[in-house]
Amino acid sequence: MAPDDPDRSERGITAEALRAAVPLFIPAIPFGLVLGVAITDSAMPTAVAWSTNLAIFAGAAQLATVSLAATATWLTLVATAAVINLRHVMYSAALSPRFSDQPRWFRWVGPFFLIDQLFALASVRTTMPGPQWRRFYLSAGIFYFVSWTTVVTLGLVVGSSIPTEWRLDVAPAIMFAGLVVLGLTNRPGIVAAAVGAMVCLLALDVPNNGGILVGAVSGVIAGYAADVADERRSTARVS
Repeated sequence: MAPDDPDRSERGITAEALRAAVPLFIPAIPFGLVLGVAITDSAMPTAVAWSTNLAIFAGAAQLATVSLAATATWLTLVATAAVINLRHVMYSAALSPRFSDQPRWFRWVGPFFLIDQLFALASVRTTMPGPQWRRFYLSAGIFYFVSWTTVVTLGLVVGSSIPTEWRLDVAPAIMFAGLVVLGLTNRPGIVAAAVGAMVCLLALDVPNNGGILVGAVSGVIAGYAADVADERRSTARVS
């Protein structure tokens, strides 16, 4: 059936969402294991650090928060998480037309699930009718939330048995690179993810997983610059 077929069943839309979501989750698996290991080493109580899955649900921000717990104030932790997640402002702006005609409950609940992978999937499905798009969005979002929480918990449980030679500290860069290869199609998103991956790799030796913060901020700046450049080019063509 065509992507915008109004007669598609809810089950068919959920199946489509899961087929699209699974490949994009694979690059995030090492990242989730890294977060689980970091939770075991964090100065935060384990339960509090694990609860960032529920309170934040954003891998880079979670990892920075639990890693900096011993050396930063709560205000610094909140500010760091906010800076890392600045790219979500761009995501929200891009998806606002799709959210505008949704029920109020969805406009409150939906943003919680908005991560890089879900944005990559939802932003390109522009022809889906509103109810079908909502079903797709929630199906993929819930899959990512449950899968991420499971992998983080697994990393917490088996973290001590993971060989150090695996160099799981490169996992954030792997995830950003995976998004470029498997999911992102718009130029600003590709630029942001590619720059984030490259800077994460170059900043591996920054203490307290600070390379994630540096990479995330660099990606946001690069993505914003690419977005501005695209708008200027579009304006120049029109004029």
